[in-house]
Amino acid sequence: MAVTDEAIGRIKDMIVSGELNPGDRLPPEKELSERLGLSRNSLREAVKALEVIRVLDVRRGDGTYVTSLNPTLLLEAMSFVVDLHNDQSILELFAVRRILEPAASGLAASRITPDEVDRLESEVRAVSPATTVEQLVEHDLSFHHAIVASAGNSYLTGLIDSLSSHTVRARVWRGITQQGAVDRTLDEHQAILGALRRGDSELATALTLAHIAGIEEWLRGAITQD
Repeated sequence: MAVTDEAIGRIKDMIVSGELNPGDRLPPEKELSERLGLSRNSLREAVKALEVIRVLDVRRGDGTYVTSLNPTLLLEAMSFVVDLHNDQSILELFAVRRILEPAASGLAASRITPDEVDRLESEVRAVSPATTVEQLVEHDLSFHHAIVASAGNSYLTGLIDSLSSHTVRARVWRGITQQGAVDRTLDEHQAILGALRRGDSELATALTLAHIAGIEEWLRGAITQD
């Protein structure tokens, strides 16, 4: 095991054991390196790596802290990775969305509050013929995130959010706009919203599956044509 990997593992052990909790400040570098039996250079590299994946927060002039360790925060790095994947990998990621997101919608239907449904409806109604592609992308991200978040599982929300590439969504919405299929896509959002309002888990699951699968199929065709 590389020395830096060992340092990362030792800090991880401190967090897992409860020696360090979310929001805690790490001991000074010299003290921590001596306690762990590691060089200060190795410890420094480990801290940098853990900062990148949002486990640690380095505050210049203050110290290094454990972040909230919120799943959404920790999975942010995956969104960056998703944007770097090639077309075939993107299709595989969509297949994962097709598995997870309908289940999240079904769960949301049994837990979503009337206020949350009203906010979702306002989100859908805000879309008009004058809405730009960039605004459609933001609508899509907000709509799907709100539904998954209503399921009440932060790990599931973080995972699905991390698979929701802004770049891929922009490509899809541009294609849908060019094909004049915006109304159909938004109608699908409205149908999902209706199932959520009625608390119909099975219908919300089925409609979300059809919606994601349809976009996946469109993307497959677009990739083939490129």
